[in-house]
Amino acid sequence: MKTYCAGVLGVFLLVAGFLSPEVRAQAAAEAHVAAAKAAAGEDYARMFENLCSVPAPPGERAARPYPPPASEWDAEPAKVFDNLYYVGSKTVGSWAVTTSEGIIIIDALFEYSVEEEIVNGLKKLGLDPAQIKYVVVSHAHGDHYAGAPFLQDRLKAPILMSAADWDYIAGQRNPSKPRRDQVVTDGQKLTLGDTTITMYLTPGHTPGTISFLIPVRDGARQHLASMWGGTAFNFPRTAENFRIYANSAQKFTEIVKSNPVDIVLTNHPANSHVHEKISALRGRQDYEPHPFVVGKDSQLSHLTVASECAQAQMARLAAGGR
Repeated sequence: MKTYCAGVLGVFLLVAGFLSPEVRAQAAAEAHVAAAKAAAGEDYARMFENLCSVPAPPGERAARPYPPPASEWDAEPAKVFDNLYYVGSKTVGSWAVTTSEGIIIIDALFEYSVEEEIVNGLKKLGLDPAQIKYVVVSHAHGDHYAGAPFLQDRLKAPILMSAADWDYIAGQRNPSKPRRDQVVTDGQKLTLGDTTITMYLTPGHTPGTISFLIPVRDGARQHLASMWGGTAFNFPRTAENFRIYANSAQKFTEIVKSNPVDIVLTNHPANSHVHEKISALRGRQDYEPHPFVVGKDSQLSHLTVASECAQAQMARLAAGGR
């Protein structure tokens, strides 16, 4: 993959000096798209299509009922590792990290799904929701934070978010916003009992998106999961915003490279085939490979798609596109 990407960019640099700025920018966009597609393969094809596609003209969205019927979002909870559980919905992820002194929840879902997916999901798994000690919100979009007030009020669980995203939600009209609680700083370690997760500020998707390193266990085997905190380009399409996003992807890439990461987690399950991997866990024997253990190169490919698509969109702007 690295050789291919280098070759594409090398050809582009060779001819760039003979082209107009707009044509050079378009050629750069195409080179970044090619690099992202090569990195995506089949594992991250959906992410590639979402991030690298030419944006469609703005149009009216068809009205949909809110909240949507449970058939559209309700998913069964699942044990993924000895200390990691999926308690998210069909389309939005939430992860429960169990420790010797309680539970850490990563992402709180919508206000209409939090009780069924997280609270009742934990009960279905034989876990006690009253043991939730922290709720970390990866970024300030309603599908990840709107359920937080329920956990804050019902279970007295403190909510953690970056300062930039606490400020960001303060200006949003969503009526389901948690009270400002604890602030996450870059590289902060959150220790609960026998487990420490590490949180990094990776702005781009939102002003204060958080990405994670999470240690997990599979019997006697120790693993390290990483989670890129936000994926889509649902922000104002400016060169600076894409530059911030790409820089954060590169920052987290270096963090992944320097740690023994071998698991990719996402907070939207379709971005890493979470539900398919959960299905593959059913009936798995201890001696069989774990479907979530995909190796460090897989996470690096995931981040390459994010970075290259952001750079492609930035180049399209320079070429005069939207």
